[in-house]
Amino acid sequence: MPNNDFRRLRGSRSPAEFAAAVRRAAREIGEQVACDARYIGRVEAGDIRCPNYAYERVFLHMFPGLTLADLGFSARETVRGRGARTTTTPSHSDEESDVLRRAFMTSGTATMAAASLGLGTAPGTSAFPYPAAPAVLPAASGTPGVPRRVGEAEVSAVEDAVRQIRLLDDRHGADGLYKRAAQPLRTAYALLEASTTSRRSMADRLHTGAGELALSVGWLAHDSGRIDDARSHYAEALATARVAGDPALEAHAFSNSAFLARDTGRPREAVRAAQAGQRAAQQVASPRLLSLLTLREAGGWAGLGDRTGCEQALARAKALFERGTAQADPEWMSFFGEAELEGLEAQCWSALGDWARAARHARRAAALQDPHFTRNLALYSAELADDLARAGAPDEAAAVGEGVLDLLEEVQSSRVRTMLSETTRVLLPHRRSPSVAPFLTRHANASRSSA
Repeated sequence: MPNNDFRRLRGSRSPAEFAAAVRRAAREIGEQVACDARYIGRVEAGDIRCPNYAYERVFLHMFPGLTLADLGFSARETVRGRGARTTTTPSHSDEESDVLRRAFMTSGTATMAAASLGLGTAPGTSAFPYPAAPAVLPAASGTPGVPRRVGEAEVSAVEDAVRQIRLLDDRHGADGLYKRAAQPLRTAYALLEASTTSRRSMADRLHTGAGELALSVGWLAHDSGRIDDARSHYAEALATARVAGDPALEAHAFSNSAFLARDTGRPREAVRAAQAGQRAAQQVASPRLLSLLTLREAGGWAGLGDRTGCEQALARAKALFERGTAQADPEWMSFFGEAELEGLEAQCWSALGDWARAARHARRAAALQDPHFTRNLALYSAELADDLARAGAPDEAAAVGEGVLDLLEEVQSSRVRTMLSETTRVLLPHRRSPSVAPFLTRHANASRSSA
């Protein structure tokens, strides 16, 4: 049964906006939950009859004075235990489902995540969690532990793996995550290869989950400078989307491919991929998805030096963005708000050499960014520092660069570090400035310590 009580509490906010409010509330009480629009949708549809303990604490913090029953949830004892596991198919045991859960999932807080997935601290970095390879992970079809029939537990585990990887990436960047996150991806595709399900909806969710996991791992490769790996993962996701007939997943794959092409100096390929993504997205009732893909196209035109083509694409992207959020917005687009719109426009003007205009948009992007997306805040700030340096404002560029170095104590992103290194080269002629010199010295020391 749908959870109408919970739906009323969301009010006029979109599922993505409400999910962001849940994450903010979690941080207020020291919890860490990977809440997104799809999770909210599952609660409202009644798929989640009772939240786990981390979500329970967050929801009760958000709505003081209300009980779980007031929020539309069932009593915990009615949905816990072997007798309540009605969605798992009888052809494999609860123990096998638990193996798959452990293979993919982490729990609500960073500390518990470290215990359940073996998260550790990468050598030479600050103390924040990186996922290590889970203890039990089948590597191929037919491996013990991969059930022949897939149920809710396995599909949810794949979906939760995507959410957890995105959450850690948003907070900490990709460098320490990529190799460890690749193992759950192998498990997801082992499930696709080895397992069958009589329910079409379950098979569709498994294909989509595996494809989204490939895109998440591909993005980690992209952000950490492993370009060939990123291209391979994006192609794998695109193939999965086409096999499954999933236009939203196909649009996502083309969006990431366009971004990668732009980043690697292939602007014409970026334009073609973005346009192909727009054709797929026409089947999804999401103006915001079309807006993002049109911004990817604008970035390609900027890389080609086509100012007119870029400006036209930017105008279309802004008009689509202004149409607002929609129920069909993909959950992975929770990052795409006004800050990202400004940040992508800043990158366009930077590629066209209009540094002052790029700096204005990058400044707005950094100011608007939700602190939850720490990596993106570092990215926008690095873009701003570079634009300021090239626009002839070295002192301000150095001050912003200092802030990026502060963020890099928490974020591990090769892309951001590369951008900041480019900025230091632009600032070298100003190295005698009392404002610039300390930044250059600190950056050099940080580079040596991370080498």
